[in-house]
Amino acid sequence: MIPRYTLPEMGAVWTERARFEAFVRVEVLACEAHAELGLVPREALEAIRVAPVPDPARVAEIEETTQHDVIAFLTAFGEGIAGDASRYVHYGMTSSDLLDTSLAVQLVAACDLLLAKLDRLVPLLRDTSLAHRDTVMVGRTHGVHAEPTTFGHVVALWAFACDRARTRLCRARETIAVGKISGAVGTYSNVDPFVEAYVCRELGLTPAPAANQVVQRDRHAELVAACALAGTALETIALAVRHFQRTEVREVEEPFGKGQKGSSAMPHKRNPIICERICGLARLLRANAMAAMENVALWHERDISHSSVERVILPDTAICLDYMLHLTLRLVEGMTVHPGRMRANLESSGGLVYSQSVLLHLVDAGMSREAAYRVVQAAAMRTWNEGTPFRETLPAEPEAAAVLSAADLDRLFDPMRYFANLGGVFERVAALV
Repeated sequence: MIPRYTLPEMGAVWTERARFEAFVRVEVLACEAHAELGLVPREALEAIRVAPVPDPARVAEIEETTQHDVIAFLTAFGEGIAGDASRYVHYGMTSSDLLDTSLAVQLVAACDLLLAKLDRLVPLLRDTSLAHRDTVMVGRTHGVHAEPTTFGHVVALWAFACDRARTRLCRARETIAVGKISGAVGTYSNVDPFVEAYVCRELGLTPAPAANQVVQRDRHAELVAACALAGTALETIALAVRHFQRTEVREVEEPFGKGQKGSSAMPHKRNPIICERICGLARLLRANAMAAMENVALWHERDISHSSVERVILPDTAICLDYMLHLTLRLVEGMTVHPGRMRANLESSGGLVYSQSVLLHLVDAGMSREAAYRVVQAAAMRTWNEGTPFRETLPAEPEAAAVLSAADLDRLFDPMRYFANLGGVFERVAALV
């Protein structure tokens, strides 16, 4: 991921230095396990333990010749090990034992950073929802005014979506927290299963129940898919705010800081750039999810068609979602809500949003649904076409006028009556932690 979208803490997980630190940790733990089995002398183990993490530049220099990144690392690592103790490093292991186990360490660390941000976002959305449980606005279906809702109800959907994203990411973290130290095709031909169990335990991983040369890639695909779904939940929030910030709507606005500029040509502009960035980056996550699924099926015990893809999509996915969560936290914490505009937009259709209440009142009065629909639609179409308020076009329909009193209209045109049964939703929102 480009530096523009890389936050320092997540970026640190994916540096070459961090990768080689994980490599060293895996190799030292494997040597410790082999020492427990009596295969590595204690003095050799101590020499391996104190060896420095190789300089990434030195590893890259060696790889120019070897054209093999793991061999280049092992060569550079061995250069820093005193005596002949380096001969015990990587004993009985294959490259993917090192690569996949250390990758799991990085992915778990990345998941923890993502979950920490989701742990901030879900309560923030919960509190925003509860604060606006009675902030009346128009609901929209197909982009057209439907019935009254509240902004709190809208935000409740966002809160539950992000909570589900958090749950999926927790599951994916567990799925990806798997290592393997089982040799060339996963048969433990030259390494005791004790080594795998020891290394994984010390790293907080679970040994793969079965592996060939690699940890199976459906695990990685599950993680990337969980990240893509989390990104889509964030996109849902951003897309809604983009609509709300349109000039003719102006119900909610993203933060606009002092000194910020919206356009090089038009000084009045306040564009939803945070939201648009979130929506754009969500596309990357979905594309990465497809690539991760393409990585699952490999030839026989292993090929490396997945490797080049993962070098891009795994760090990029974690960094991208981390940045999107950062933006969404900023968006929700700093957005401006305009209840007056919400009420004005609700009323702008001349009362048409109350058509179902009128319809059901006529049905309750004894009219057939078909007849009631015809009467209400006729009045509604006059409001659409002429701009006459719905409360005035309804009495012009004789069948409606016969059963609709002024008191009935006052009650039917009260938006708060729409929320009488919404309390249970907010009780569930309040329970989010």
